[in-house]
Amino acid sequence: MTLPTTTYSVNDLPGLNCGVCGLRSCEEMAARLQDNPDLIKRCIYLSDNRYEAREIATENRVNPLNYPVSPVPTINAQPTLSTCAGCATSPSQTTSFIPGMSNPWRDSLGREFDFYLEHFPEEPGPREIILPHNPLITREMDIQVGDILIGRPLGMSCGCPITHCGVAMSVDKRTGVIVWCVTGPLNPRQNGFKDLGYYIAEGYEGMITEARAEIKIGMRYFFQPRMCMLQWRHSGLVNFMNRTPTGYQVRVEGLWIG
Repeated sequence: MTLPTTTYSVNDLPGLNCGVCGLRSCEEMAARLQDNPDLIKRCIYLSDNRYEAREIATENRVNPLNYPVSPVPTINAQPTLSTCAGCATSPSQTTSFIPGMSNPWRDSLGREFDFYLEHFPEEPGPREIILPHNPLITREMDIQVGDILIGRPLGMSCGCPITHCGVAMSVDKRTGVIVWCVTGPLNPRQNGFKDLGYYIAEGYEGMITEARAEIKIGMRYFFQPRMCMLQWRHSGLVNFMNRTPTGYQVRVEGLWIG
């Protein structure tokens, strides 16, 4: 990776908040650059292997992902699904699409979704309910609350190509079910980890503060986890809702990507 030696500010960063650098946002990166300018080397979007990084940063400042939407979806809004997840999207609809540049309700492949799933603000990352493919691993590896873990959701439970990293929030030794907060790769690299191998993603828990459709319990929706590194839409069944002053606290199960 070859990078310019100029001083960087938040205006020079891509504004995608992808988390690949190990930080939560480009704003946090910019703040740390003042004391540690070498951190800029972590940004893959400023590598010579990426194109139009500066143009992406400019466009995201003008047209950011965080569009202002009413905290609670309007009662009369109706879901507007363009196609089922099993239907193919033509190449002309998915080429050269950058999230936030043309439509806040499309993922990085140009596919429409209905709401953003935010993580709880008091937690370090998105909350995911998981089950190792061998549930006995939870006991054999003596998984404890606070342990740093890695693993990959395999098959129908998502099939995400990215290895997930996180911190265990609760552990059920009897069933093997683990609830963790996904945090990105920096923590395991610096502090070590326990490797779960393949696991099943049983569900997500989080907040809905932005939606373009009325959210109803018992309905399946396309949604995008706000901190998804791929910026891909997911699908899931909303089976718990709790209205709060800032939006809906929800649990989404029956997950798959696409």
